[in-house]
Amino acid sequence: MRSVQFIPVAVSVLLSFGVRAQTPAPAAENLPAKIDALFQKMDSTVSPGCALSVMKEGKIIYERGYGMADLDHNVPISPATVFHVASMSKQFTAASILLLAQRGKLSLDDPVRKYIPELPDFGTPVTIRQLIHHTSGLRDQWDLLGLSGWRYSLDLITNDDVLYVVSHQKELNFPPGTRHLYSNTGYTMLGEIVKRVSGQSLREFTTANIFQQLGMKNTHFRDDHAEIIKNIAYGYEPAKDTFRLSVTNFDTVGATSLMTTVEDLALWDENFYNPRVGGPDLIRQMLERGKLNNGEQIDYASGLVVGTYRGLNTVDHNGADAGYRADLIRFPDQHFSSACLCNLATANPAELNRKVAEIYLAKEMKPADPAKAEDSKPVDLTPAQMQARVGSYVNVKDENDFVRWILKDGKLQVGNIGEDQTYEVKPLSESRFHLLVAPVDFTFLPVKPGAPVQFTIKQEDGKIETYSASPAFAPLPAQLTEYAGVYSSREIDPLYEFKIEIVHVVGGDPADQDQPRLVLHRLKNDPDVLRPVAHDFFAGSVGKIRFTRDASGAINGFVLNTGRILNLRFDRGRAAIASQ
Repeated sequence: MRSVQFIPVAVSVLLSFGVRAQTPAPAAENLPAKIDALFQKMDSTVSPGCALSVMKEGKIIYERGYGMADLDHNVPISPATVFHVASMSKQFTAASILLLAQRGKLSLDDPVRKYIPELPDFGTPVTIRQLIHHTSGLRDQWDLLGLSGWRYSLDLITNDDVLYVVSHQKELNFPPGTRHLYSNTGYTMLGEIVKRVSGQSLREFTTANIFQQLGMKNTHFRDDHAEIIKNIAYGYEPAKDTFRLSVTNFDTVGATSLMTTVEDLALWDENFYNPRVGGPDLIRQMLERGKLNNGEQIDYASGLVVGTYRGLNTVDHNGADAGYRADLIRFPDQHFSSACLCNLATANPAELNRKVAEIYLAKEMKPADPAKAEDSKPVDLTPAQMQARVGSYVNVKDENDFVRWILKDGKLQVGNIGEDQTYEVKPLSESRFHLLVAPVDFTFLPVKPGAPVQFTIKQEDGKIETYSASPAFAPLPAQLTEYAGVYSSREIDPLYEFKIEIVHVVGGDPADQDQPRLVLHRLKNDPDVLRPVAHDFFAGSVGKIRFTRDASGAINGFVLNTGRILNLRFDRGRAAIASQ
């Protein structure tokens, strides 16, 4: 299963939180109060929160801050608060590339190595266009850096660091243009191309050619992590009954690191209707969806996702780094947009923006299907019926894609093997289930004599994948020893060592306590206790590991899969590093 990437007050308080309602709705509707209710939990002086701007016909019709930008110094969030917006940065990087193409400085079909010769020759050229649409096959920089020993948000990460790990890659995730898989690496490469072609840093180029042109005075790419930024919001994450800082430590730009406000984003948003930067051609290219080599069209355009919500066309992109969450959604046919920037890791601005849109565009949105609602009423299952679904299942078309079903607190939950997070499902019948956090449906198929249990996953886009029950794998201590040892890869520097250790597992079956386990040790990471999933297949926080064997049946290495890295090869021993 693919990861499943939500009253009038005193004038003095209105001013402190930066409320503005330029075109108030009829009093009977009281739309601002409905919006404020969405942010009620974080609308306090002891919580991080969000800034919101709602745009209609080129004007901000409502804006407000909720919660605190800086808990240490009691600074509230306002619409002028500056946020790190993570992957929302990508649309500005893409726009820069398109502006350079307009000026004849490059072609979208140029090979990336024309400008970045450090990128390895993978046999088939990777083009600029493929970087824009995430069809390049390049492995994701955050996963590569983590596997190489960088600690996200703790160790400084620079563009040179990204170039270093990318230059050591020997293979792609897939041949360019054959698949769509989100890759931050591609947008860091695009930022580097802007720098090398224009002679200006991405920060300098975007400031001169986009932000100053549109009057976005509080927006820039942050390429110096030590820079002091006025009115900045610090990122936070929950910690027991309080919060702790969770901030970025980046000197890398292109994929991330844009600093902006909800007010400045309104100026950028209006450029899609009345293009002062780039003209109509830029907007057309920004919204042009990518295509795979086989002609299949994808939803991803130029740092933007083209889609629909409740029957209305949308253009959207969100972002998440450390304690920051961001989203800007546009309903182009209604000339309506909502920008929500948050400094709390558990905030869901994409969901909040859609709820805001529902308040303003309710009459234009497609109503919920009553028949479908009736069909989705939950039913109660017996403990035995739920237990029958528990286990590991493998995708019939991908031997590295496992899903696990578990019982937790008397409820069925489902999750990807290799990830600690699981998600509750709602039973609609003994064989049909619905994921609570996303529009995903599960259907267990009738069991044929002698065949394993199977179920299907139906995603929101209608795609269906089938999973089959995988036999339980419970290796004895003697079996675990054949996996122990040191392994190395030609593509990253650190050694990976597997040891057999007695591990005390809190909770679970008492029979499993204090048993020998296979434990992975790697640079700057805590020991990773691996879970056996299937024969020669283990999962842990590092990802999914499938050990490989030579012709004699002896373990000779393993292949590692993470969310955005596919089939990274490790060989037994230190020979791989010696051959780099």
